Amino acid sequence: MSKKKKKKTSKKTPKPKFTAKTADKHALYQLSVQDADYEVGMISRIFKRLRGRKALSVREDFCGTALFCATWVKSDKQRTALGVDLDPGVLQWGIEHNLSPIGEPGNRVKLAQSNVLDKVPGRSDICIAFNFSYWCFQDRPTLLEYFKRAKQALVDDGLFFLDAYGGYESYEPDLEEPRKIDAGFTYIWHQDVMDPINNHVVNHIHFEFKDGTKMRKAFTYDWRLWTLPELRELLLEAGFADVTVYWEGADEEGEGNGVYRPRKSVTNEAGWVAYLVATP
Repeated sequence: MSKKKKKKTSKKTPKPKFTAKTADKHALYQLSVQDADYEVGMISRIFKRLRGRKALSVREDFCGTALFCATWVKSDKQRTALGVDLDPGVLQWGIEHNLSPIGEPGNRVKLAQSNVLDKVPGRSDICIAFNFSYWCFQDRPTLLEYFKRAKQALVDDGLFFLDAYGGYESYEPDLEEPRKIDAGFTYIWHQDVMDPINNHVVNHIHFEFKDGTKMRKAFTYDWRLWTLPELRELLLEAGFADVTVYWEGADEEGEGNGVYRPRKSVTNEAGWVAYLVATP
């Protein structure tokens, strides 16, 4: 990258905020993938509409950096959160960057370094498994066991929220989708492997920066691409009484408008993200 000549009176040209050498991949992930404020608001509204009361407690499975937990308790002084994750390193990162600034964990946020398949004490109004994290379970018996655990983690009128993605482009191997992030870098979703016999997928997240440097395979996911009918059937088999798919609406130009509503039938798209709400 060529350098521009600067005037003698100007200050030193500032370096890009993010570079492959200086960027923190967890910070990049939160900026490009997660929208905890939106999801806290969405599940709060759905819970209030379905249950007639305000949700106060949440369990976040595969919580990672616990950004959702932090956002949840900041949204209401009565709210509490339990985050469950196996990775001690990412939990510690979350403590340092997301929880310590708000005086947690220990008061309204609890963290459990545990397998979500193991029983963790406590029952919550809401349990969530977002960012397709539960797709690490690649066979029916294991995913069924996880759904049973999630049901056990809910109070009697609790709700289980999951997300899923799909569309005909999700079956294309070696597909890279770049997206510029306002913070000053490019996020790339890379579908490296897609085996249609067993729906085994390997996906990567790459980052590229304004200085020309790159962070390849910052995150890698070895998953099964679960379909919505499979997920609904397994949730019902796990004992949930009902499962509703919330589908994103479109604006006048046909782009997603960020509003998810219950749908029983839709037209397939190139790529979509949907939410499922399971009722005990």
